[in-house]
Amino acid sequence: MKRINCFIPFRDADQVRVTVENLRAQNEVNRIYLVKSDETPVAEFPDCGVIAAASLQCTDAVRKIAAASDAEFSLIYTKTTQLSFVLFALERMLSLAEDSSAAMIYADHFNETDGVRTNAPVIDYQEGSLRDDFDFGGLLLYRAGALKEAVIRMSAEYKFAALYDLRLKVAEKGVLEHVNEYLYYEVETDTRKSGEKIFDYVDPKNREVQIEMEKACTEHLKVVGGFLTPEFKHIEFSDDPFEYEASVVIPCKNRVRTIADAITSALSQKTNFKYNVIVVDDNSEDGTVDVIKKFTGDPKLIYVAQDKSYHAIGGNWNVALHHPKCGKFAIQLDSDDVYYDENTVQKFVDAFYAQNCAMVVGTYRMTNFHMETLPPGIIDHREWTPDNGRNNALRINGLGAPRGFYVPLLRTINFPTTKYGEDYAVGLRVCREYQIGRIYDVVYNCRRWDDNSDANCDVEKMNANNLYKDRIRTWELKARIKMNGGK
Repeated sequence: MKRINCFIPFRDADQVRVTVENLRAQNEVNRIYLVKSDETPVAEFPDCGVIAAASLQCTDAVRKIAAASDAEFSLIYTKTTQLSFVLFALERMLSLAEDSSAAMIYADHFNETDGVRTNAPVIDYQEGSLRDDFDFGGLLLYRAGALKEAVIRMSAEYKFAALYDLRLKVAEKGVLEHVNEYLYYEVETDTRKSGEKIFDYVDPKNREVQIEMEKACTEHLKVVGGFLTPEFKHIEFSDDPFEYEASVVIPCKNRVRTIADAITSALSQKTNFKYNVIVVDDNSEDGTVDVIKKFTGDPKLIYVAQDKSYHAIGGNWNVALHHPKCGKFAIQLDSDDVYYDENTVQKFVDAFYAQNCAMVVGTYRMTNFHMETLPPGIIDHREWTPDNGRNNALRINGLGAPRGFYVPLLRTINFPTTKYGEDYAVGLRVCREYQIGRIYDVVYNCRRWDDNSDANCDVEKMNANNLYKDRIRTWELKARIKMNGGK
């Protein structure tokens, strides 16, 4: 008996024609279903069944796929572009599914864009791979029994989050196995740079989608024991005497074009308390140090020159936090950004006291190098709510900017010595026990330009970044499960 039923999204006959032909040619394919908006058969493909649903991403579609999954495995292709296979690819995936007892198999593949073929490796799934945008590639091979069992447990009706909900529920009881072999080809139509894609989840036009994704993730956290109720530890700020109420922290390396703007912005703040600016330079070689030294006549500026050992952004933050002149609150300013106006530091300190929180996250405006607004414009991270922000933080890929920290607590946690994800790791750790406050006024201008660390990463770099953030989530999820009395 042929072992795979296939389910592919249908827009028109031209879109699915080659994919259907390629699936028909596979020895293990039993039947092909087209997921389309109505029940009308497609005359060109009389041997294909029809799944009538609004989209592949809705719960109705997933339920109907489960009902039609009468073969041992169900192949769901999530893209509307052409799919083709390496020789014996499906046989290989079936063999590994048997060997590993996996509930779902996914694989590395090739992307084709304008006739150019590139490698598209993906990363291993782990307990903390809770991002709804985790990249499996377009081909998902589910064990039909695992898919059907998961669908029975699907209680919500989603327009956008059903495949995410399905994946989480399958992962609760089974293994999602990554085959790090290149087994198929798909056409990639999203050719934007990495620095443009990473902000999709905070684009206001995607808000309805994000609300559904948050709901699915929160339900999953409750099932696995990682959900946290909105109960937080109280902080008594008066217990900690500091010479300075606040410090603006600017870690930098080779930012000769932008560091003067950042320092000028920091030194221009108006406050009703004493603050300073700590610039930590990590062995710049492009003239950055010369620019910094032009500001050392200002008594508010503290310049720290790192030694030659490895520090990265996290290590530079740790030096600033533990500096004897560091204030009670440390407020971020990246070396290529500027504050929105002269009131940012005051607003942060006011928010700490008003909201009794260990960390405050602001709202920023996306700009180009010349401070002209870029889409999606204002990023306010309104998905962070007092009731569920600490849970939703395990799903999203960042917590927003700028960030302010209560220094006595941060000195007990410290930043990981990394150059990516260090702020996210600290944010997750803080909100495990403490409230993270919010400022919804724009307080920061985030400049996007070619020298941003995430502006245009290749696939290997993006995979390394995503793998590390997933590890951060895994560690944090395990800690929360343990805190809740689990194992």
